[in-house]
Amino acid sequence: MIATVKWLDGMRFVGTSESGHAMVMDGDNPGTGPSPMEMILMAVGGCSSVDVVSILQKARQDVQSCEVEIKGTRADDIPRVFTEIELVFVITGREVQAKHVERAVNLSMEKYCSVSKMLEKATPVRHSFRIVDLP
Repeated sequence: MIATVKWLDGMRFVGTSESGHAMVMDGDNPGTGPSPMEMILMAVGGCSSVDVVSILQKARQDVQSCEVEIKGTRADDIPRVFTEIELVFVITGREVQAKHVERAVNLSMEKYCSVSKMLEKATPVRHSFRIVDLP
């Protein structure tokens, strides 16, 4: 896997993946795109969501939505690394069973999500979930 990052202007950069997808990052706060640290949070949320949705679909759960609320706490001093990351999975659907959601989230965070497994070597990564039942 390879990627490139190219300076655009100011503190804006465009990252391009090997598959040809591009995303603008911005080091200014606020900027015109996510910061590199924000992208780390989005990466762990995206990686784990793919797992959770896939596992729940295989368990034949009627999932209508999967959203992850991600909070990264950062150190006060430079380098401002994450000192803790917390993910809350919000699963919306009809008669979705908690045992299946718990299993899917645990499998993702403890086994399948490469981003989470990499980040947990540097900082605690906590996770939980809640279910929103549709009528």
